[in-house]
Amino acid sequence: MDIQYRHEVKHYLNLADLYSIRGRLRAVMEQDPHTQDGKYMIRSLYFDDPSDKALREKLDGVNLREKFRIRYYNRDPSLLHLEKKSKHNSLGTKFSAGLTLEETQRILDRDIGWMRTADRPLVQELYAKMRYQGLRPKTIVDYTREPFIYRPGNVRVTFDYDIRTGLMCTDFLNPDCITIPAGDQVILMEVKWDAYLPSVIRCLLQEPGRRSTAFSKYAACRIYD
Repeated sequence: MDIQYRHEVKHYLNLADLYSIRGRLRAVMEQDPHTQDGKYMIRSLYFDDPSDKALREKLDGVNLREKFRIRYYNRDPSLLHLEKKSKHNSLGTKFSAGLTLEETQRILDRDIGWMRTADRPLVQELYAKMRYQGLRPKTIVDYTREPFIYRPGNVRVTFDYDIRTGLMCTDFLNPDCITIPAGDQVILMEVKWDAYLPSVIRCLLQEPGRRSTAFSKYAACRIYD
């Protein structure tokens, strides 16, 4: 299988940076058509093993790593996605497979035998890692995202904020599950592109004092463990 890696760079922003960069991007980039009023809410459930391998590798800066999550949008769990995110230095790739509401609940209940013969290879891979590596749901991560797209270079710029943690709660499908702010609140800009980042977008993203970061929403939401 040919794996297509994309460049991924993250930056911390302050509120003034957000307003400034977002205003410039609106003149050139499209808003993601799936948004509501220019944004959407994301709820993810992250998996890790008993030794917190995914968390430790992120904190230790391991160059080649992966993590599994299940995700839905705008508090509507009727459309669920299982995702595996792989990183190699500043390059990333994502594999995705659909899940039904019933399948997701069975995974949460650790009723996983059906996954072994599922018709989606990613579901089978998660089964193997739950079965033999002890992968289990670890925490809920909630946040708000404002996404912009630019078709040349397949560029995607997102602003993420209001990051909240479910602590040890994994009641992923319960819309009333309580989440709390994940430590000091940040505004995160993430820029993704394929082979090249067009100069027009590079110029629009320039902001004095902007800092790049290796920030992980999953790691931030494990802060209270």
